[in-house]
Amino acid sequence: MKTVHIITRLILGGAQENTLLTVEGQHHDWGDDVTLLTGPALGPEGSLLERAAQRELDVRIVPELRREIHPRRDWQSYRSLMRMLAEIQPDIVHTHSSKAGVIGRAAATKLRIPVVHTIHGSPFHEFQSAAAYQVYRSCEKWAARRCARLISVCDSMTDQYVAAGIAPRSMFQTVYSGMEVEPFLNPPVPRADVRRELGFTEEHIVVGKIARLFHLKGHEYVIEAAGEVVRNNPHVRFLFVGDGILQQQLQQQIAAAGLSEHFVFTGLVPPVQIPELIGAMDIVVHTSLREGLARVLPQGLISGKPVISYDVDGAREVCIDGETGFLLPPKAVPQLAEAIGKLADSPELREQYGETGRERFTDQFRQQTMVRELREIYQAVIDEP
Repeated sequence: MKTVHIITRLILGGAQENTLLTVEGQHHDWGDDVTLLTGPALGPEGSLLERAAQRELDVRIVPELRREIHPRRDWQSYRSLMRMLAEIQPDIVHTHSSKAGVIGRAAATKLRIPVVHTIHGSPFHEFQSAAAYQVYRSCEKWAARRCARLISVCDSMTDQYVAAGIAPRSMFQTVYSGMEVEPFLNPPVPRADVRRELGFTEEHIVVGKIARLFHLKGHEYVIEAAGEVVRNNPHVRFLFVGDGILQQQLQQQIAAAGLSEHFVFTGLVPPVQIPELIGAMDIVVHTSLREGLARVLPQGLISGKPVISYDVDGAREVCIDGETGFLLPPKAVPQLAEAIGKLADSPELREQYGETGRERFTDQFRQQTMVRELREIYQAVIDEP
């Protein structure tokens, strides 16, 4: 099968890891002729381009393809994609992310190449202005008419798009975002070694959050809850994995609360280090206010850790309240403190929730499962009259 994937930028992020693993699986496991077209990996989030090169993948940079709306550059991106697709002549195009999704679908349709699009997260949401919401919604509705299938990383994304009138439900299919599960089942670095390096002792109960230090990621709610948590259990420590523009602000908030000794920041880390960091945690929290389906939730569960999440987007599809963790209303700080406290005080409950999650979701989130399901969709689209 000859496939082209298009994404705006190959930075460290869930949508990007999903895309890269799909390309890897197609190339190495299925022997497909697969090309990844991407804009430059600009920004502070880090890049996956080195990994792509190490895996000997066909990745081609489209210099004009950027995240920001820029009419002249976007037109140049469209022309570049048209030229590259005409040269490659794939059987099918798979677009990812909002900008690449709109431009890529337009280019593929113009060339009469079948195209599918994955919704990793909605570009229109309640935290935008009304004008921005309508612009992004209109773009998605326009682009939806130019593809054969819409692939959601969780059922919640389908529900949101159908409710917004983007496309009929019959166009959607959920394919959960796969990952390499083995490192989460068996971390490459022993838990005790990782904890020692981070400054944690055996008696510490480590609550971890993996996310960019950015707006809407909800780090401030964890900090607000931490005061009550450590008053009740001084052994609790918090680990923030990731980098971003809010680091200084968050550290100031922690210092003002007198909690500096209870928090550790790792800074930016490569994806290969995430399994050992989750292995060093006892509880995984996810307090973002918008997300498709955060990869850290299945990653935590596959690692055998209980999860606590705000009930946003697809979180409820893996964070099963009372079975794999606690599902809480968004921005709920007292409930967050209570949930952390319950798990911190009960090793048995942590083990029970973690094992349940591992049993339920390991196979569902395997990279091989995702790639197989995507290829089945590709084949069905190619075979359509």
